[in-house]
Amino acid sequence: MAAKHDDFLVEIGTEELPPKALRNLMQAFADNLGGLLIEHRLTHGPIKAFASPRRIAAIVPGLAFSQEDREVEAKGPPVKIAFDDKGDAKPPAIAFAKKCGVDVQDLGRTKTDKGEWLSYRSVEEGVTAESLLPGIVEQTLKGLPVPRRMRWGASDIEFVRPVHWVVMLHGKSVVQGSVLGHVVGNMTRGHRFLSTGEIKISEPAEYSRLLYDKGFVIVDFDARQLKILGDVSGAAKAAGGTVVADDSLFEEVAALTEWPVAMTAKFDEAFLSLPAEAIKASLTGHQRYFPIADASGKLLSAFVVVANLDSKDPDKVRDGNERVIRPRLADAAFFWDTDRNTRLADRIPNLDLVVYQKGLGSLGDKSKRIAELCGAIAKDLGLDDEQAKRAASLAKCDLLTGMVGEFPELQGVMGSYYALADGETDEVAAALREQYLPRFAGDVLPGSQAGQILALADKLDTLAGVFALGKKPTGNKDPFGLRRAALGVVRILIECKLELGLESAVPAAVSLQPVSDPDKATVAEDLLDFIGDRLRSFYLEQPDVSAEVFEAVDKAPGRHHRPLVDFDQRISAVKKFALMTEASSLASANKRISNILQQSIVADGSSVDESLFQESAERDLYAALRAALVVVEPLQGSRDYAAVLARLAGLKEPVDRFFDEVMVMADDDELKNNRLALLARLREPFHSVADISRLSVAKSDGG
Repeated sequence: MAAKHDDFLVEIGTEELPPKALRNLMQAFADNLGGLLIEHRLTHGPIKAFASPRRIAAIVPGLAFSQEDREVEAKGPPVKIAFDDKGDAKPPAIAFAKKCGVDVQDLGRTKTDKGEWLSYRSVEEGVTAESLLPGIVEQTLKGLPVPRRMRWGASDIEFVRPVHWVVMLHGKSVVQGSVLGHVVGNMTRGHRFLSTGEIKISEPAEYSRLLYDKGFVIVDFDARQLKILGDVSGAAKAAGGTVVADDSLFEEVAALTEWPVAMTAKFDEAFLSLPAEAIKASLTGHQRYFPIADASGKLLSAFVVVANLDSKDPDKVRDGNERVIRPRLADAAFFWDTDRNTRLADRIPNLDLVVYQKGLGSLGDKSKRIAELCGAIAKDLGLDDEQAKRAASLAKCDLLTGMVGEFPELQGVMGSYYALADGETDEVAAALREQYLPRFAGDVLPGSQAGQILALADKLDTLAGVFALGKKPTGNKDPFGLRRAALGVVRILIECKLELGLESAVPAAVSLQPVSDPDKATVAEDLLDFIGDRLRSFYLEQPDVSAEVFEAVDKAPGRHHRPLVDFDQRISAVKKFALMTEASSLASANKRISNILQQSIVADGSSVDESLFQESAERDLYAALRAALVVVEPLQGSRDYAAVLARLAGLKEPVDRFFDEVMVMADDDELKNNRLALLARLREPFHSVADISRLSVAKSDGG
């Protein structure tokens, strides 16, 4: 009996693919392929993706050779219009039967809530995988996240790089068809220099092994990156140090090599007098070399090279790489010496000659806005503003230096070095270094007071300026990085515990923008909402913060007039409260209170007249509430919100008893209004922390 399923291999051989996008392309290829196979009803196992500089590939275990047959039902006209009073078929019934290829008497009937309809059930035979796979692979490739596609030759075919071969095997059989203009085959190609000739793949299980043994290609991306990590670390250890590089460099080198071989090389020790960041940028940015540091973190004059072949004469490879890096470091040394001939402060006038953004003036204009905003932020925080304002005036000056022109990633960092060389204070230098932090999710935050103020001012000015121009992000597009900037504002305020209210800082930033057309109050409101969205994302990405906890704090009265650090304290308190046994009952009670008060005319703070109490349950609740408030009110002042809610949790029993025994909506208006006032008074201390009625409850009582 023929097998119903077998492994499927697809490989797209190309010119060298963009290294920084290779992993994403590989993963998207596997994800898209899997989704389309499911969509076409071809069952399979977990897909394994592969990629190297000259290929993306995937192996699909146990791919079905054809779709399963399935029963389909065609729906026809309603019975009432399909037949006449005598039961004879009318034209609609005859036409439907003809469409189905059967006689009218072979049609069935299906009853629904809307009536009875003619129907016909038939079995649709499954289509073979071989007939579907070329189209599926083509569609998979079209769906890859490729910002710019290329054309080559006289063809209209487009892909991220020119395609040279396509392999598609289902079991041991070559899938018949063509993909991107290439007839599908079973011949792959190995390393561009080490491999000799094409390599025949007889079945998918042989793919990785044959490319390794005959092609000198480690086609598994993760395995290749892991090898590079181990080899580079070993070479650095042999040189007396450890590697100084992040995961992105290892990933990029893995995307540049098929047969990685690590070796150490050296540069002139005289270059160690350069700032360490400049050396690292020269090594990693231009050449993708791995710097080495000693146990104290000081750079050594050795570095690790990862070649894409195992040379018979490694010394020549080493010498070649040393010759390449020498002029790079010499350029850095030239910029370092030349830049220090001009003080940062002397570069300030030239900032007016550089356009920052059309409609928002020059870099000089931006620097002035940031300096003014630094002063406003420092004043709101009750801090000295001189250091932050001085740093703001110098913040963009290093953009005019030769070093930053060559290594844009060193902006801020080089400003810090040049500031110290000019005799600026350590705090100003630190602020210049920290002004762009955090640069990405999970990045470190500014550590100095002036750095925190400057980073906030810079980000708020950027946000306010782009929003004033009407260019806020839409969909997935965010060319100005505003989501990252807004998240940076949120993180700095919360994690650095700055008592700054955005309701004053945001309008201040908007008011400084040189854009006269828009309604700046509306712009500020939109920007506050935008930052609020980032605040929500910030919390909901934390595993222990639910959407309900966030909403409980976010929707509490007065939330927008409090600092985010206060918001964070409330989040922590509500998280703890939600875990208490009393939480469900009190959340339910608060929800019921909100529903009752929403339908009644009563305001928070309404007076309660004890002489109108008729039931012991309402007397006891009021007494318990007053006793709780004696404890709670000082805790509110000190922002010990967890203790506030813990004390209010003690009201569970009298609250439950009140709702069990007291009819709030009494016929007597005076009695009813007094009970409503009691409920409003009960809700106030909860609302002083959060709207806990938004928390999930096991069961909500009626109104």
